[in-house]
Amino acid sequence: MTASAGSTASAGSTASAGSTASAGPTALAGRRAIVTGGASGIGLACAEAFAAAGAHVTIADLNGEAATAAAERIGGEAWQVDLGDTAALADLTLEADILVNNAGIQHVRPIEQFEPERFSLILRIMLEAPFLLIRAALPGMYERGWGRVINLSSVHGLRASPFKSAYVAAKHGLEGLSKVTALEGGPHGVTSNCVNPGYVRTPLVEKQIADQATVHGIPESDVVEKVMLTESAIKRLVEPAEVASLVRWLASDDARMVTGASYTMDGGWSAR
Repeated sequence: MTASAGSTASAGSTASAGSTASAGPTALAGRRAIVTGGASGIGLACAEAFAAAGAHVTIADLNGEAATAAAERIGGEAWQVDLGDTAALADLTLEADILVNNAGIQHVRPIEQFEPERFSLILRIMLEAPFLLIRAALPGMYERGWGRVINLSSVHGLRASPFKSAYVAAKHGLEGLSKVTALEGGPHGVTSNCVNPGYVRTPLVEKQIADQATVHGIPESDVVEKVMLTESAIKRLVEPAEVASLVRWLASDDARMVTGASYTMDGGWSAR
C-alpha cells in the first residue's frame, strides 16, 4: 500500500493489548508489524520472521516492485515509500504494534570530500524518518498499551570508523532517539531498543566494497578481511537471519522488560 501525508497506514487487523505466547507459529498472531527497507537484506529477514510467528507484516520500501513481491510471498502487504522525503511523513498516522526502523544507505568518503546533500539524505533516511515513523506509531501503541519499536542500528552506533561521517552520525543519533522513546514509552507498555550488528551479508555491504577499496587503496578482494572484519574476533559476516532472530525476540513478551538497550551482534568488535 502507499501512504501519503495525512493518511493512516495500517498493517492489518487490530491486536489486543493482552500478552501473546513468546514462541511458536502464533506467537505474534494479531500483531501488526511494519518493517522499513523490508524488501531485502535484514529487513526481509525480519519480515519473514514476523510472518512465521503469525504477525501481519507491511513491507515498507522505496522499491515498490520488490516490496510487493516480498509481501506476496509472506502473506503481507507492501508500502512503497521514499523515506528521504520526510515532508511527506510529517502528518502520517501508523497503526502498528511493531515498528522496525531498518532502512538505510551508505556512502564512503573522507569528510572533506563528503557531498553535503548526500550527508543530509543519509540523516533524513536513517534518523529523521525513524523519528517521524515513531511519532506516527506511538499514539496507537499508547492507546492499546502495547508496542515494540526496534531500531536497526549498527556497531557504528557505538563506535566510529573513518570515511563514514554521515552513517556514524545517523546511527549515534538513532541510539539517542531509541533511548528517549524507551523512557517516554515505558509507562504505556511500549519498549524501544537498538540492534547493533557488525557487517551483515546484505546488498548494502556488498555495495560498500568498491568504495572501501578506493579510499583504502587496496584491492576489492581484500576489503572484507582487511577492513570490514579487522576488529571482529569472529571472522565472518553476520547473516540476516541471525539479526532477525534477535529482532523477533525483542518483539516478544519475553522481552517486555527490555527497553532502552543496545544489543551488539558484531563478533566481538565492540568488546575492544
